[in-house]
Amino acid sequence: MLGISVYLGNGSIEQQTPYIRKMKESGFQSIFTSLHIPEDDHSIYKDQLQALGKVATELDMELMADISPNSLQALGFNWENADELLSWGLSGLRIDYGVDEQTIIDLSHKMRIALNASTITADSLNDMKAKGLNAEAVEAWHNYYPRPETGLGLSDFIQKNRLLKSAGITVMAFIPGDKRLRGPLYEKLPTLEQHRKLSPFAAFLELEKLAELDKIVVGDVEISDASLEQFRVYKQNEIVVRATPNKLTDIEILNKSASPFTNRADNARDCIRAVESRGYAQFGESVVQPRNCVERLIGSVTIDNEKYMRYQGEIQITLADLPADEKVNVLGKVIDDDLPLLPWIKGNQKFRIKWV
Repeated sequence: MLGISVYLGNGSIEQQTPYIRKMKESGFQSIFTSLHIPEDDHSIYKDQLQALGKVATELDMELMADISPNSLQALGFNWENADELLSWGLSGLRIDYGVDEQTIIDLSHKMRIALNASTITADSLNDMKAKGLNAEAVEAWHNYYPRPETGLGLSDFIQKNRLLKSAGITVMAFIPGDKRLRGPLYEKLPTLEQHRKLSPFAAFLELEKLAELDKIVVGDVEISDASLEQFRVYKQNEIVVRATPNKLTDIEILNKSASPFTNRADNARDCIRAVESRGYAQFGESVVQPRNCVERLIGSVTIDNEKYMRYQGEIQITLADLPADEKVNVLGKVIDDDLPLLPWIKGNQKFRIKWV
């Protein structure tokens, strides 16, 4: 499941609703909001949270709120009647510090509960299960890390996820945004430190392929339309890779190279090979003349010219730096933000080059 973050102090819910609706239409099904951020004014929470709950209900989206005991009290609730928040459109609460195990157990029979994935242990889970925890209503949510250099490492992260999954717990993590970032640091909000400089889709793809997660949520306020298009197209199992053309490339070849492709099943070491492109051996009535036969840096988009004979027309994306070859024309290069996507275009993976 994909999700977004909506922050109550970040403009009115009415102002944020068009973005929420757009994300829902693009396949995002969950909303996360936080109710214990010191920089925010608690007085705005009640009306804003009710408005957000109404939007979530109308769009049939999950709404999970991160809440502290103080914030719960500010809303007029306590742990005994916290489930009444369900009538506001909430689906569940993420609770962390200051909540005892018995309260967690009791709440798990009333609503969905998300616990801190980093601090929960197999022993504590088993202990709470023995005391009556409704494990089917419990999730494990990783934090996001606003300060650079404090995010988690991949290896420990995966190990923890496997432990939680083996206990039958739903696991969630955050990826960064790339449009409107969350203050006060504006340094992006990933769970993994290595994702801080990645695009939202690149971070998502790595988590989706490696991390054994059930939910992936954008931590920042918004993602760009270009990133959203990548998520939208991926619903059809197609990876969009953006690339910049060089000035020497023929426009007809550029148009043909933007068609949907499939990487060959016999996955090459040094390049992604577009199966369908060999059918474009001749564009119109012309053969592919040698042009711009320069060094092929990683991410270069190329086409084999007439000197490669029966390979003429094959379109590739290089996975390593390769030398210039008089038989290979360089059409352009994948943008830096999308280079991390290339290792995930395995054999039989559909992909598309979008010239930007």
